Amino acid sequence: MPKASKRFVAALAATVAVLAPIGFFWQQSLVPGDLSPMTMGYADFGGGPTVGEHAGHQRDLASFSVPADRKADVLVELTARKEPVQIEGRGSFEDGYTLNHTSPGPRISARQGQLIQVTLHNESVPDGVTLHWHGVDVPPAEDGVAGVTQDSVLPGESFVYKFVAVDAGTYWYHSHQVSHEQVAKGLYGVLVISPTDSDVVAAVHTYDKLRTVNGQYGERRVAAAPGAEVRVRLVNTDNGPMAAWVDGTAYRVVAVDGTDVNQPPVVENKSILVTAGGRIDLKLTVPRGSAVRIGLGGGPTTLVIGAGDAPAGAEPRDRVDLLSYGVPKALGFDPAQATRHFEYRIGRRPGFFDGRPGLWWTINGHQFPKVPMFMVTDGDIVRMTVRNKSGQVHPMHLHGHHIVVLSRDGLPATGSPWWVDSLNVEDNESYEIAFVADNPGIWMDHCHNLQHAAQGLVTHLMYAGVTTSFQSGGAHHNEPE
Repeated sequence: MPKASKRFVAALAATVAVLAPIGFFWQQSLVPGDLSPMTMGYADFGGGPTVGEHAGHQRDLASFSVPADRKADVLVELTARKEPVQIEGRGSFEDGYTLNHTSPGPRISARQGQLIQVTLHNESVPDGVTLHWHGVDVPPAEDGVAGVTQDSVLPGESFVYKFVAVDAGTYWYHSHQVSHEQVAKGLYGVLVISPTDSDVVAAVHTYDKLRTVNGQYGERRVAAAPGAEVRVRLVNTDNGPMAAWVDGTAYRVVAVDGTDVNQPPVVENKSILVTAGGRIDLKLTVPRGSAVRIGLGGGPTTLVIGAGDAPAGAEPRDRVDLLSYGVPKALGFDPAQATRHFEYRIGRRPGFFDGRPGLWWTINGHQFPKVPMFMVTDGDIVRMTVRNKSGQVHPMHLHGHHIVVLSRDGLPATGSPWWVDSLNVEDNESYEIAFVADNPGIWMDHCHNLQHAAQGLVTHLMYAGVTTSFQSGGAHHNEPE
């Protein structure tokens, strides 16, 4: 063989040797367009018995629902549209989505124990839409996750959600179809169970770098009489954590993610962190002769309560630590008797994700969709350690359950039980959490920085014997993140 030919063959062989592994990893990274949560990933039993030993008969998650003959107490109709969002104090955000022509959508209020029925109509959202009831432990068929609990609602279609308002508290709702885009552009609203006349809701949302409160920009005022006690319900609908504080008076942190804090002490000159997706309820008394100002992460958008001038302070240096805030009380279960122990290790590595090169999130060293599925049976006591070594903060959100924090970086919780559904996990932090698996279904467990979820930081809590017929893709183009 001529020397030139030999050189060509050698170069070709070297090229193949380099490109073949790259092509293999590229192909392996592709996410199937018909992915079912029933077949994705691998089963992690947390040291407990396998599903087969306790699965019993199979039930589709749609069978876990409110009895069809029960009459609704609260009836709501919501119509989703792709249209400009009007932002009071700033103009309009042209590339937006609305519910009943507004963003945020209409506030939904119900008393504890009432049955809520919401009919969602999609008039013009081209990718389809759903509604997820963030923080509300609904039956799995009502969870609103496209490709897991339902199909996305396409233009011209409707879907009815029904669930009982079991737990009083501050919650919110948002689309879980292409959620990293649709939530950011306006498809969200607030749900309050058992509100009082003195409540002030502050839903913080950023439209294209423009921070708003209740869809309004700048200093927003709420009337309140001098000496009045006010409950401020803070809701962070953004992708990152937000510091909030009170200028002009002291306050108490009375609830976190819809759960009351036991014997909350008075707070002065401290901020409180509201994680992405999280809610914090503050209680304060409006002073006589002046107003109070709620700082919402800094910048021009603040909430002023009462008449007269309000101080305009900077974010305090110190912060309320919920690990030690309040007074301990019984949990209602014993974490020491856990039947399953899981690890949720968040990392990052270079490679391909769905054919795209970059740095991608991992769970226990695996990339989506080959991530662990956390397998439980009804009644299990679960302990989970969440470790973040990824270089960024992650607000971790488990659907269908509230979890209690046992420790942070090995330091035990000593205050009121810190119950959350959205937990802020900083880089190099670790949390030990626990919960009772008491809501059978198939539940997403993901980062609520929705861009991170869209990049693969998502897995599921799977109950033995529960099945679903829904999957990503298909005729409804299901894309939950």
